[in-house]
Amino acid sequence: MSRYIVKASKLVTVSELGTILDGALIIQDGIILNVGTWGDIKQNVVETEDTLIDYGGLVIAPGLIDCHTHLLEFAPTSLYPVTKQTQLLAAKAILLKALASGITALGEQICGSPMLYTDVDELKKSVEDFPIDISFASTSISIGLETLLHFTSITGSLCVEKNVLVQPEIVRSIAKQNEFAGENVFINATPANFAKELVPNAGKIIYSQEELNTIVSIFHSLNKKIGTHVAGSEGIEMALQANFDVLHHAHGISSEQIERASKQNIHIVATPLGGTHLPPNTIEEVKKMIQANITVAISSDGYLPPHENTVTFPKILQGLIGPDSLMAIAHPYMKAITQLGYDENKALSLITLNPAKILEKESLFGSLSVGKEANFIVSEGVPGLEVVDTDRIKAVYFRGEKMIERS
Repeated sequence: MSRYIVKASKLVTVSELGTILDGALIIQDGIILNVGTWGDIKQNVVETEDTLIDYGGLVIAPGLIDCHTHLLEFAPTSLYPVTKQTQLLAAKAILLKALASGITALGEQICGSPMLYTDVDELKKSVEDFPIDISFASTSISIGLETLLHFTSITGSLCVEKNVLVQPEIVRSIAKQNEFAGENVFINATPANFAKELVPNAGKIIYSQEELNTIVSIFHSLNKKIGTHVAGSEGIEMALQANFDVLHHAHGISSEQIERASKQNIHIVATPLGGTHLPPNTIEEVKKMIQANITVAISSDGYLPPHENTVTFPKILQGLIGPDSLMAIAHPYMKAITQLGYDENKALSLITLNPAKILEKESLFGSLSVGKEANFIVSEGVPGLEVVDTDRIKAVYFRGEKMIERS
């Protein structure tokens, strides 16, 4: 199907067009050719050639984007009893679940996990044709066990000494492979998914200010943006001074630090389920970020056990949580944004356009705009705001092709 028209009672475009009632899209060769009201669009219909797909009273919105995930290295062995022979199959099963939940783009972290049984290049190749746009962040990671463990995407599943993390040749290799500003550097040691008593060093500051300044300068010298895993006022202060481009988590950020991040044009990826040694981002923190005009994305950091202080449906979200719960994770924050007076497009940008900006792919997708890829979902309400149950997503399109359909 090279050209067709799709219409519904509402288009939430997350663009300058805002919400269009009784709206329609013209799709040609996987690209959005036109966006507007059905009254305007139907004047361009070639009745003998164009197929019309009418979704009646449903809502069409951009495909959802989870820009901070751990689906391919960590999740397969965490969720399934896999071996080397079946790990890649498990990875694809995880991706299919995400796609069925409206996710059309992901930001995946590659940390050098010992839980990965295969080569990273083989891993990437195995999913390159999967109908989700996947961007890979190359990272180093420090795990806060009693004896700190350090890994890098370059050295693979081999545990390394801390001094390796700051070697210029290692940093340059990580930067060259990096595709977006993910959590490239862990300023604080992570608890990962270990029980609290097993990670007494979770939160420990790993780097000096000078080391962070040097790492950021190497990335920037290669024209690469850089992000960091960070939480707590001390770590966030170091990140601001080093001029990172993206703060991932930023749990415990102060109002003053939010203002400085805004002035430095730093983006923030909020993770309401947790992911650091501190309680997750509060609704008030995210509201302040929005009011400071910071580009904020909400992410699952999946697969992750929810922190005991999460505000997101604690009785519903249990076990290891991933991108398939992104709408439920984002819902309280999106609702709070509308209560500040922002419209549904601004709220939806937290899980569409803003994460596309984090991935540096906002020119390709993230909104329903002319010239962008036709990645969109059809649902019974505005995703994340009116709809949190994935069963209420009735269709998912990726580059113009319908990949998921529910009756």
